Amino acid sequence: MNCYMRESRRASHLDCGRRNRRGPRLGVLWNWENGRMSDPRYERILASTALVLILAAPIGAIAQEAGAPATPSAALAESARVAAPSEPAAKAAEAAAAAGAAALSVAPAAPSEATSETGEAAPSPKGAAAPSANSAIASEQTGAPDPLAALDPADRAVAEKIHDLLTVKSDKLFANKRERAVVESFYQARHLAPLWLDKGVENARARAVIARLKSADTDGLDINDYNTPTFAGLSPDALAEAELKLTQAVLTYARHLQAGRFPYSRVSLNIELPQAPPDPAEVLAKIGQAANAGAALDDFSPPHEGYRQLKAMLAQMRGKAAPANEIADGPLLKLNAKMPMEDPRVPLLRERLGLGGDASDLKYDAKIAEAVKRFQHANELPVTGSLDARTIKELNGPPRDKQIETVISNMERWRWYPRDLGASSAIVNLPDFSLRVTHNGTQIWSTRIVIGKQDMPTPLLSETMKFITINPTWNVPPSIVNNEYLPWLQRDPAALERMGLRVTYNRDGSVHIFQPPGEANALGRIRFNFPNRFLVYQHDTPDKHMFAHDVRAYSHGCMRVQDPAKYAEVLLNIARPTENWTADKVKRMFGTGEQDIQLPAQIWVLLTYQNAFVDEAGKLQIRRDIYNLDNRTLAAIKTERGMIEPPQERKREEAVATSQRRPGVAPRNVSFFEALFGFGRPMQARPVPPRGITR
Repeated sequence: MNCYMRESRRASHLDCGRRNRRGPRLGVLWNWENGRMSDPRYERILASTALVLILAAPIGAIAQEAGAPATPSAALAESARVAAPSEPAAKAAEAAAAAGAAALSVAPAAPSEATSETGEAAPSPKGAAAPSANSAIASEQTGAPDPLAALDPADRAVAEKIHDLLTVKSDKLFANKRERAVVESFYQARHLAPLWLDKGVENARARAVIARLKSADTDGLDINDYNTPTFAGLSPDALAEAELKLTQAVLTYARHLQAGRFPYSRVSLNIELPQAPPDPAEVLAKIGQAANAGAALDDFSPPHEGYRQLKAMLAQMRGKAAPANEIADGPLLKLNAKMPMEDPRVPLLRERLGLGGDASDLKYDAKIAEAVKRFQHANELPVTGSLDARTIKELNGPPRDKQIETVISNMERWRWYPRDLGASSAIVNLPDFSLRVTHNGTQIWSTRIVIGKQDMPTPLLSETMKFITINPTWNVPPSIVNNEYLPWLQRDPAALERMGLRVTYNRDGSVHIFQPPGEANALGRIRFNFPNRFLVYQHDTPDKHMFAHDVRAYSHGCMRVQDPAKYAEVLLNIARPTENWTADKVKRMFGTGEQDIQLPAQIWVLLTYQNAFVDEAGKLQIRRDIYNLDNRTLAAIKTERGMIEPPQERKREEAVATSQRRPGVAPRNVSFFEALFGFGRPMQARPVPPRGITR
């Protein structure tokens, strides 16, 4: 077989394969006898192809002049601009970043030859005409727009270096991934224009924020945490790095000012508060748009009156010398009824103890000795009634430097609390053993409370009050059952019955102990419910004598309220203002049947730890650090720094950690009361009347 026949058959075979894959080729006739295309049709196809190429070139140039993207960079920028308004904020930021990065990239040269699907140059058909000169000129004139063209030459040089730093060094400048991504998107959306420079020179915005960062100590922060750069006399490379360092310092300062310098878990696990850091994108947007960037940073400080008062007190304490009205050391003063001791320190001692009397009276009498005993008992000192060195030290309080540290640590904890407490709130101050109700910005009622013991501390949390239970049943928590009541049962099987407690035994062998409603119930007559993971609440108590003590840390974690009927009246008149609730109306509901009264209006319950606060007279009050939280907060301020995740992400991480710690168990439906007060265990029927509900 000659070469011509072999080539003809191979061409026919290949074309059959192509037709099997792609279908028949229309308009192409094959001569099956000689295996090649007929000559007239072949020439017409070549001529048509050349004509199409000649006509297509000027049309492409016109399309490019009309605004069609000529390069991948321009196309990406246009797609980002169109997509951003219709996508979520996060995707819009990513689109802006992609568009900015694409605009900075150098547009690739237009290919000079047509390419095949595989990327290889396709051979030009024989006789095809070359593209026209007009097409080549149009391609050169329609490159991607330069996003830096509008910048001053000095700022352009810095912008180019910012691009390089964000590309290769941003992970060193911004340790947090989320913050790094926001910064990159922010600058790309600005076409990499510097935020702190105008024409290569430090602008008013930069001067304002630097001044604010250098006065960070007015908010109890450490100015050494915010390294402020200098911009004078720097090269474009150094200016770009200073630009990003100042951006990082501003974001860190805003986060510290609003949410604190470390996660509160570094202090205690007995806390569940929002501690919400600001969104970095909002920080940069706010600073970029503000007329006074330094004042705009102040908006991230806690808005609460308690924080503002401590800030003012901090400035006052730093500006004044130590007070001279301290009780001086001296000889021991003790009671001598027959011949009272006299001492020049007695008038100041009487004032410090809140006793009246003549300033010229120097006698250490029985009234003073009794007041000294009460003070010693409240502060866990030996109760002798004598004025000794330890009592004098406690009466004088901590030194000025220690007081300043206490103020700073309390300011730090204010950053953990919710920024908005709504129109109504019930705020507990644990070291002060007090509860205050505010409504529309005004305190309308306050009372004394009992809190958890030192080894069973009341947690710090924020929740909303959901309902009030009249005549509650007390389901004894498992910790009390196992640690206290079961040992009593072993020693004296009738002990719990004498206390009014009932014992039932579940099928799994566990013990359930509860106390029916009644006057002797450990929860008293009223329970105030704000469901939380610590299973604590506020309630009445039959042990009224505890409220006479100065230090009232006796419970297992819940809070006992001195006047619960009045507290219920106050809350119900906020939540149900048309029903005319009074304490007497609440008391008339006392009996043996549980009744729930829903609170439809939102009332926040905030459990705080303020062992330093400013009272109504404008004086600084210091309370005992009963849970040692203040010392731990201060230690963390000195040693800890860390990122704070947004609350929703933090809860998700806690849920994952919990699921990893506990083996999987089959879910079981439990009632709200089982989960909150029965701890999720099945309970046997008990002889109590059915619960009433007031919606």
